[in-house]
Amino acid sequence: MSKLMNNVPPRVQAATVRATYALPKALRRLLVGAPIRIDGQELALDAQLLLVLEKLAGYKLADGTPVQARERLAASKALVSGPPIEPVAVRGLTIENDIPARFYTPDGLGEDVPLLVYYHGGGWVVGSLDSHDNLCRFLAIEAGVKVLSVDYRLAPEHRFPAAADDALTAFHWAVKNAAELGIDPDRIAVGGDSAGGNLAAVTAHQAVQAGGPKPVFQLLFYPAVDASVRRRSRELFAEGFFLTSDDMDWFSDHYCPDLAERSDPRFSVLLAEDLTNMPPAYVATAGFDPLRDEGEAYAEKLKESGVATIARRHPDLIHGYATFIGVGTRFKEATYEAAATLKTALALT
Repeated sequence: MSKLMNNVPPRVQAATVRATYALPKALRRLLVGAPIRIDGQELALDAQLLLVLEKLAGYKLADGTPVQARERLAASKALVSGPPIEPVAVRGLTIENDIPARFYTPDGLGEDVPLLVYYHGGGWVVGSLDSHDNLCRFLAIEAGVKVLSVDYRLAPEHRFPAAADDALTAFHWAVKNAAELGIDPDRIAVGGDSAGGNLAAVTAHQAVQAGGPKPVFQLLFYPAVDASVRRRSRELFAEGFFLTSDDMDWFSDHYCPDLAERSDPRFSVLLAEDLTNMPPAYVATAGFDPLRDEGEAYAEKLKESGVATIARRHPDLIHGYATFIGVGTRFKEATYEAAATLKTALALT
């Protein structure tokens, strides 16, 4: 089936996916079979259908070489992210002469406004400005912010801590260039999904430790925050729910092959000795995600450290849902909640 799908033009594949999601609910349920229930949770029909389509297409997140994995992710973007969300002005930028970035300004948004510095997911190995373009458009419009999407260096060409270094550099660059960007330097948030959520949290922690300007908020979608242990959710959802346990090993082995370095707070920020004075946070996790428990452990540690934190589990969703906003309705609902939370938090700052 995967070889057959490779011969189908992306536009046709995307149209087929949209048509499948447009079927009556009863037909979609018939296609996917009985509901999946694990750990007291029932998987959303939208998520179950996406997993069935993924299996039919033979798609694997982490397989082969990093270049092959990047190409697969790029090809799949049109299937799940949807057509470009408008109206948003988009332009390319270069941070500190060598880090590519993309700057989003929603139509009608003026000057001296909040900024979200966003780090894309992809296990520090795959992902790009393009793979997360529509998510950044969505967040810009729905949260009423400008967005700076950062194309940090990827592994294995650039191993740990290259991505973390680029992430922190991008935040400091945004602060220094606030006037040029038309943003308020005192209302800069950081955000990201998965590995990008890791980089956002690491950036916030590094900025706090340095004692200089720090982000005012952390917007974290299913972040990877501790590579030192295997928690219960990793065993429960090791296979069959988009991100697998083997995928996680593949990503970590490329990004940080030295096991001793995986306890470094610049990688496993949950292990940082001190999380006091961290920015307020919205930490969203998905019920059917091997990363679920570590994300929730991070939210709990922030709370214990006196940090205002919203811990939100979407019990019916899978890893990656924020990038699936072009199909069905459930993924977009969950992502809208995050955008609305960011908007409110920045309005109160």
